[in-house]
Amino acid sequence: MQEKYVKEEKIVEKTEVDREVELIRTIINTREQLKKDNRNFEYAQGELIDYYTYQIKANQAKLDYLIKIAKTKGIQVDMIKDKKFTYWDNEEEAV
Repeated sequence: MQEKYVKEEKIVEKTEVDREVELIRTIINTREQLKKDNRNFEYAQGELIDYYTYQIKANQAKLDYLIKIAKTKGIQVDMIKDKKFTYWDNEEEAV
């Protein structure tokens, strides 16, 4: 038997700006998932009604929690309108 070794990578601590960017991405993705769940709920039948009900409740709770965190960090959540935003320091575009 031949053993396979995995190269270990050093874990790099994220900066505060990186954490805020990740928080904004998560808020946007959760909001988009909540929109999809609401649309799917409208056409759901049978047991899928229960599934989408739980998904909507879970994503709404997650979104409320993330917005609460963003507000405590001083991030203006009202300014998050589009699915894309620009991270000005290194000009990368996030989805």
